Amino acid sequence: MAYWLLKTEPEDYSYDDLERDGTTVWNGVSNALALKHLRTMQYGDLALIYHTGKERQVVGIAEVVSKPYPDPKLDDAKQVVVDIRAVKRVLQPVKLSQIKQDSNFENFDLVKLPRLSVVPVSELHWQRLLELGVRNGE
Repeated sequence: MAYWLLKTEPEDYSYDDLERDGTTVWNGVSNALALKHLRTMQYGDLALIYHTGKERQVVGIAEVVSKPYPDPKLDDAKQVVVDIRAVKRVLQPVKLSQIKQDSNFENFDLVKLPRLSVVPVSELHWQRLLELGVRNGE
């Protein structure tokens, strides 16, 4: 299993929307490196949902429930999508400012490549982000 962070503008599609819908097609990715990451996703991988814009925070967890496939709305086999489903909301959102202040995230692509919309997450970073999301809620 691999771990990911998927960015979304909450005004366009939020974690609330994902919870309401249950599952969704994760589309709209156009950056070459982000698409490369999307193509390596597998059924059962887990992803943190990160709200961009004014929020800039991890808000929930989703599961990849399909293999990557060409976006059915586009006539371009390179533009792939995956289906994801809501798993659970983090107890307390983890803000980007917290992540930047934590030395454990010094080499995290969310910090190093801030415009990347699909970010791989190491197991160490995954566990630390979950810990922050739980501890902050206590």
